[in-house]
Amino acid sequence: MKRRAFMLSVGGAAAGMVLLPRMAFAEAGKIDWYTSSDQNILDFWTNVVKPKFEAANAGVTLNLVDGGDSAGVQAIAERAVAAMQTNTDPQADMAEGFDTRLPKGGIEAGLWVDFSKANLSNYSKINPLAFDVPTSLPYRGSQVLLAYDTTKLAAADAPKTWEALVAWIKANPGQFVYNRPDKGGSGGNFVRRAIWEANGKDPSKFTVDNFGAFGAEALPPAWEMLKDLAPSLMDKGAYTSGNTQSIQLLSQGAVTMIPAWSDQALQAISTGVLPETTGLVQLTDLALAGGFTKIGVFSNGVNKDAALKLADFVLSEEIQSAVITELGGFPGVSWDNVSKELREKYADVIPATIPVFPGGEWEKAINDGWYREVAPNVDRAA
Repeated sequence: MKRRAFMLSVGGAAAGMVLLPRMAFAEAGKIDWYTSSDQNILDFWTNVVKPKFEAANAGVTLNLVDGGDSAGVQAIAERAVAAMQTNTDPQADMAEGFDTRLPKGGIEAGLWVDFSKANLSNYSKINPLAFDVPTSLPYRGSQVLLAYDTTKLAAADAPKTWEALVAWIKANPGQFVYNRPDKGGSGGNFVRRAIWEANGKDPSKFTVDNFGAFGAEALPPAWEMLKDLAPSLMDKGAYTSGNTQSIQLLSQGAVTMIPAWSDQALQAISTGVLPETTGLVQLTDLALAGGFTKIGVFSNGVNKDAALKLADFVLSEEIQSAVITELGGFPGVSWDNVSKELREKYADVIPATIPVFPGGEWEKAINDGWYREVAPNVDRAA
């Protein structure tokens, strides 16, 4: 999965051939970095992180490589495991946007650096909400929130709880729309927020392996909730075909409010796709889902020490501020560690929680159930 991989999922190895970079001995001082993220992330590292880090660290260079999807980077990690066994060069120092729980047994074998023991000067600044396993270093985040037109809805009146949101949608028919849950995470996580609401606002009830025992009980109440909302949506029950189309409808004034990814919304505002009068707000009773993207450092990488310098550099105020202003993401550090100006500018979207919904069997069941129970007249193939 390339974009928005925030569902909890620990999968196996790819069932096909993955092309690896041509074998060559690593160069001292050249950090071999691989990513499974989208082009905008590679651009951010190319245009922001790389020149700043190299300028601050003479003699060290970054070799930025698009590893394809998660399976491609996992193949690099599996090569590094093999290199541990033969005491050879893995030709890899850092992985971005990759789950260091993979490959299976890698953490136990000592494949990844434990950042809690790496003495990084900026480690203590990391947002407590972002921590996962100590072999993964969170440095940027994103979350679904509500984007709205402040020329039609004053910030003071924007709904901040699920109950208030439902009341607003019903009181303003035709002014809210979300995308089909299988076409983009903004609509998909709006649907998941309804599922949480229907189950006591308790994300901990949902795990990657408990759909069989819990799914039949958990989903029907949410379908009823969403069916009840449908007549109050745009065109009395229309749904967009993706995250981008929802943003386009908001920009055109066709609706007043949409769920949107925080980074997409912030970038859209900064580039003029959405006007500066666009407001952003997060629900305070239980936030919509999101998560943090992390980096891992290979313990047997030839340039491990330089890679750890890079990891620490990425957590600096300069780069974390750029995550917000250039990438449109949330910082991996606590907001207290970015400028007061940025904290004040984005006060309404600073998350108190970033709940995560599991993948596994849940994902297919949610998509199938939504089409069957909530929007049976929508052509899934369209």
